[in-house]
Amino acid sequence: MSTSKMLHIGMIGTGSISDLHMRCYAKNENAVIYAICDLNEQRAAAAAEKYDAQSVYTDYREMLKDPHVDAVSICTWNNTHAEFAIAALEAGKHVLLEKPVATNVEDALRIEEAVKKSGCTFVVGFVRRYDNNMQMIRSFIDAGEFGELYYAKASILRRLGNPGGWFADKNRSGGGPLIDLGVHIIDQCWYLMGKPKPVSVSGNTYRKLGNRAHIEHLSFYKAADYSSAVNNVEDMANALIRFENGASLAVDVSFTLHARGEESSVRLYGERGGFELEPETLIVTEKHNTILNIEPQTDYKGLDIHGAFQNQIDHFVDCCLNGTEPISPIADGVASTRMLCGIYESAEKGQEIRLD
Repeated sequence: MSTSKMLHIGMIGTGSISDLHMRCYAKNENAVIYAICDLNEQRAAAAAEKYDAQSVYTDYREMLKDPHVDAVSICTWNNTHAEFAIAALEAGKHVLLEKPVATNVEDALRIEEAVKKSGCTFVVGFVRRYDNNMQMIRSFIDAGEFGELYYAKASILRRLGNPGGWFADKNRSGGGPLIDLGVHIIDQCWYLMGKPKPVSVSGNTYRKLGNRAHIEHLSFYKAADYSSAVNNVEDMANALIRFENGASLAVDVSFTLHARGEESSVRLYGERGGFELEPETLIVTEKHNTILNIEPQTDYKGLDIHGAFQNQIDHFVDCCLNGTEPISPIADGVASTRMLCGIYESAEKGQEIRLD
């Protein structure tokens, strides 16, 4: 590994999400983007030029041999996460892995074992954990403001938002909106609830509308490799997750739905109060026999995704250089994968699935 205090970063994948990583590394005074790797050499070269990286690779294994690379951000198809992460750890590199950590529990456990053997820093890209409002609310929870959090309800509903490309190819993505969007809000609620042990899930998935590529007059987010030719993932999913402490989480997500508009909501309820994080941060409590809706005065009313990414990257760099304990460790990635895979299994079998 490099002996300087500057962390030399290798980027694996240059799709849409990677630029958020690179933009944040460029703003961190203790990190430098040293190498870029992508199957598409032209795209990798363009990113290297933009961020002044010294090396360009089309084979991640060759990049991992480079002794100047200290750490990697893995921003690739979901089905490659385990392979790339394990190879990086075995090469002695610190790893920031985009969510989900894997498309099945077995691969997630393999990564966890590789982390233990390597002794390297490993951070899961649960970026919403790093949002300033999220951490502010976490401090309220830790102070006991809400009491026991026993119920959470979260939604990300897109009326038209299938990104196409690899997102819509189950072989590469592992699924649709559940594994892409649901992973965020499930983790968000689970983290704030104190990470209780999940014991069962009951879920449903629907493929009714397709990618609706025929719709005109509305634009939407598209993958870097956008194509509407393949779409074998669910349009919509919903689930109820039960935890060992009696708490529960209801979640629904969609890429496309006959809805009036986009909807994003994250709400948690406790014995002494409740709160919302989306669409805006709001605290509900009681004082002097009166219910109060409190609007915290912060820079952003809701999720500041760019700030969250910067916080996540800064935290990863700090963990690598100073040995700080990760906010989103691999164990949480394994738990998340168990819940996601349980929901898909429940939907396929039409019955509740036990996780314990």
